[in-house]
Parts: sequence; structure tokens; C-alpha cells
Amino acid sequence: MVQDIDKAVIFQVGEGEYSISIKHVISIEKEENITNIAQLPSYVLGITKVRDELIPVIDLQNVLYSKSIASNENNRLIVIKTEELSFAVLVHAAKEIIDIKDELIKQAGLSAYKKTSYFTGVLNLENNRLVMMMDPNILLDSLEGIKEIKDYMKRQPA
Repeated sequence: MVQDIDKAVIFQVGEGEYSISIKHVISIEKEENITNIAQLPSYVLGITKVRDELIPVIDLQNVLYSKSIASNENNRLIVIKTEELSFAVLVHAAKEIIDIKDELIKQAGLSAYKKTSYFTGVLNLENNRLVMMMDPNILLDSLEGIKEIKDYMKRQPA
């Protein structure tokens, strides 16, 4: 399933590099002012306000590797818009925005595996650099308890 991506944000989580199409990215922010909310799943750090909108913050390292990301000054929040919800993913570093040509995209073979269906391909870049491509809509839908988060966010006053 090759996507019609022109540009993508490349970011780091753990030892891996990942990308999301720029068409889903609203902004990249510093990690700050995250308010913890009780009873949310372990991968949700809390909520934060970005451009006067309250959004949930997802610890992407927790989702991908089942361990929480340690706070540091290089961490970034990548604010993402999907059809249903705006949310932020906490990552180790937002590295670059690159142009993507179709010939760079390889099939991952992981999309058939239900738990990683949000990986839609692999960018095969120079120097044997492999970057996993993620679809934020599929990522969001794959998270356990996301319906409760969507409902919670809908109840918050703007």
C-alpha cells in the first residue's frame, strides 16, 4: 500500500527512526505543561494545550516498546490531526522533514501483523538508513482504550 506522501517528519523513538506524513502534522512542540489525568491507559501521559485546544499526549515509546520515555530537553511533542482526534506523540527527537519519492518506499510486511498494522512501509534512505512509516489513523485505532480517551476529550470544554 504505497501512500501519496510528498514530505514526512522523521523522528526518533528508542533506537528506531519513524516517519509520519506532513499532511497529518499540525506542529512540533517542546515537552511541557502536560497535565496527568487519572484512570487513563498507561501510554497516555495526560493532556496539554496546543493552540487553545486540549489534546491527549501519547508516549510513543510506551506504545512501541512497552516502556515509558524519560523526560529530557530533546523530547518533542509531534501534534497530529486525524479524522477523529488531534493528539500529540511524545518522541525522543524530531529530526528532519524530508521529501519522499515513491521509489524510496518499500513494503514492511508488518502491516499484516495486527499489532503493528500502523506501519505502512519502510523508507529506504542513504547509508542503509531504514525509517518505518506510520499511519496515525491506524495507530490511534490500534490503541486499547482509545474510545474512552476520545469520549473524555469530547467532554472537555474548549
